[in-house]
Amino acid sequence: MKITVVGTGYVGLSNAILLAQYNEVVAVDILEERISQINNRISPICDQEIENYLTKKELNLKACKGNPDLYKDTDYVIICTPTNYDTKLNFFDTSSVEEIIKEVCMVNPEASIIIKSTIPIGFTEMMQKKHETKNIMFSPEFLREGHALEDNLSPSRIIIGAYNEPDIRKKAEEFVSLLKQGAIKEQIPSIIMNPTEAEAIKLFSNTYLALRVTFFNELDTYAELRGLNTRQIIEGIGLDPRIGQYYNNPSFGYGGYCLPKDTKQLLSNYSDVPQNIIKAIVVSNQTRKDFITQRILEKARTHSKKQDAIPVIGVYRLIMKSGSDNFRKSSVQGVMKRIVASGGKLIIYEPTYKENNFYDIEVVNDIEKFKELSDVIIANRFNEELEDVLEKVYTRDIYFRD
Repeated sequence: MKITVVGTGYVGLSNAILLAQYNEVVAVDILEERISQINNRISPICDQEIENYLTKKELNLKACKGNPDLYKDTDYVIICTPTNYDTKLNFFDTSSVEEIIKEVCMVNPEASIIIKSTIPIGFTEMMQKKHETKNIMFSPEFLREGHALEDNLSPSRIIIGAYNEPDIRKKAEEFVSLLKQGAIKEQIPSIIMNPTEAEAIKLFSNTYLALRVTFFNELDTYAELRGLNTRQIIEGIGLDPRIGQYYNNPSFGYGGYCLPKDTKQLLSNYSDVPQNIIKAIVVSNQTRKDFITQRILEKARTHSKKQDAIPVIGVYRLIMKSGSDNFRKSSVQGVMKRIVASGGKLIIYEPTYKENNFYDIEVVNDIEKFKELSDVIIANRFNEELEDVLEKVYTRDIYFRD
């Protein structure tokens, strides 16, 4: 098959590599540096499996800048461009997805279009009607940053939302086969359904994960204020098999690229539907960051080297989770904004960030100097290199894992 993948972030690049094992794949991006890295088999993102496959596997993969001619001779166009949430419109900005669909429909109306970008519920059917085609499908991704290719090689499930017509369903089944062909997991559940239900699965899945994060964070808030042992409580309730010992590590709040925007998008879809939980999830995440900020400022005041000076609060890592180099929308940034608004002084340690300042906050990437300058160090996720200054550290990471 000839396949064009538009967008080379975690979703796009992991899918391109998976499919390039047995198909001819062109990966499209707007950044020259990223294109050059992929063509030289250097991963532009932090993901161990992507790095391994680019350097060690035979892949029929090339990267280039996009133009409509690329779509003339292709069987599948997979759209993996960012759809950032617009807080003013309460809606995803789907302009990049819409532009690609328009171009493909103009130059190659027979190509199957697979949307993997996160989109509002009802978007695929709207595009089908607008462009008078049934060839547009939606296939949600359930990837972890830093483990994107691993999660494509061993997916929990494959879901395709396609028009309910034999020829279209046949193309959807073919795409499922292409994904399974490149995977290493043998038994992969797959479901082909209507596009709107597939879109709902993506938003409800991520909102449930956000719900689980907020539940354990609110448990931790209670335990911290009451002087209780959070870990013992979580381990005790987790022994119930209906709850389980997973995805239960307290944090500064949920963040990253998906959960914040997906929960808000789902909430906007509930504008005329009765609900309480969906809104509470979004609000709870803000409340958690407010509480964490308060506790950090209290610790900073008591640990200041000079009582008459503003304490220096060191931010250990901006990244959302270990093994990732992406700190877009990371929860610690929400805490940082609150600290700055309260008059706090910050410095940052983030070795993946090469500039001297991050939004006018000094970056100190000498770890020893960073620890020396900081009166208090905040860490959404703990690391052993902070063990020698443990008395300075504020974290809610009780398991030392994501």
